[in-house]
Amino acid sequence: MRSLFPLLSEEARKTLASVPALVEKTFPIPARFRAALPSDVAELFSLLTSRRTERGASYLGKPGLLSAYLRYYMPWNIYRLCRLLAALPIELKSSDAVNDLGAGPLTLATSLWISRPDLREIPLEIRCLDKTTAVLEAGKKFFAALAPGCPWTVKTIRGEICGFGRQRGGSLSVEIRGKPAALSAAVNVYNELFWDISPMDKEGLERFVSGQARLLSSLTENSGSVLVVEPGIPRSGEFISLLRSLLIKEKRLPLSPCPHSGLCPLPGGRPASGHLQPKAKWCHFALDTEDAPEELHRLSAALNLPKERAALSFILAGAAVEQKPVKRAMRQERAERVKVRVISDSFPISADSPGARGYENRAWGRYGCSERALVLVTGSRRRLESAPPGTLEELVLEDGMIDAKSGAYIGKL
Repeated sequence: MRSLFPLLSEEARKTLASVPALVEKTFPIPARFRAALPSDVAELFSLLTSRRTERGASYLGKPGLLSAYLRYYMPWNIYRLCRLLAALPIELKSSDAVNDLGAGPLTLATSLWISRPDLREIPLEIRCLDKTTAVLEAGKKFFAALAPGCPWTVKTIRGEICGFGRQRGGSLSVEIRGKPAALSAAVNVYNELFWDISPMDKEGLERFVSGQARLLSSLTENSGSVLVVEPGIPRSGEFISLLRSLLIKEKRLPLSPCPHSGLCPLPGGRPASGHLQPKAKWCHFALDTEDAPEELHRLSAALNLPKERAALSFILAGAAVEQKPVKRAMRQERAERVKVRVISDSFPISADSPGARGYENRAWGRYGCSERALVLVTGSRRRLESAPPGTLEELVLEDGMIDAKSGAYIGKL
């Protein structure tokens, strides 16, 4: 079975390894300002995490923060996207358009170029929308240095996603001219928009996401696809799960990572009182970064921000078609074989758990997603940990066995 996050090809590793040096060449900074780089990276890190509410609308327009982003965050974001894009079923043909909403320094375009060599000779129109002109211009300059002679037409558009107001409807501040896109993507942008919605305001979040699902679908041709990628944190997982369900209402069924189009068994958010909550309460994937170029690891070590894992939540939805989503099957008291997408890290199972039977109290588990709902995948620790994040396994669900803690079906690997 093809991995959801294949390791970088040797060519991709070499290209990605050249990114830090190319950034230095394209955006040189005087030696007297270089000493401030670690503090600028630390400042940007806090604005992206603990101090989200303090950052301004165009925080990357500040030279120091933009420099820190280009030198630290952009290379790692490219790495993360390259691991994802290489295996996604995204098909583009000559003269197709790609919408990149919240494009930043053209990270998506760069990652597509590195991870999808089959697209490099195809004329494409890449429409990059962002609210900060300096970021777009930096990205366009970097991409030109990375891919000279590229047949892609890169258009930068100063604008933003509008999702606020009483109805929180989805729209753009500017018009994207031209035909609908074959691919509409939004990478690391929605977490900047939904953060002002209270975690307890479920109706407000649903109105916001409903508007964004309509917007993304309307910008995309009927035969095209929609890709949204966010950091692998709980609130992003809740957002992605809700977006998935509302894209289904737009007749765009999930292509990845979901192995089905039924109800999401990992919707995230706060559980209702008494609701059983699994360890993997939101859908996200944590990737080991051992295959990342050494240049990126050295950069991270120098900035005191080691990067051993890269986490993300995402949804790829396909063509708009008249098709009824598959409803979750009723529980059946018989063994059956189903496809399970392995999601969580491994963890030990209690000796009295049904999933530990036959393993002499040495059983481990990982949560997975299937058309039958949540599945507790059990087995030896070595066997479970040998399965990369996002592995799609075909398992036989144990006859009538349900995990008491999570309510999940049980399948042995």
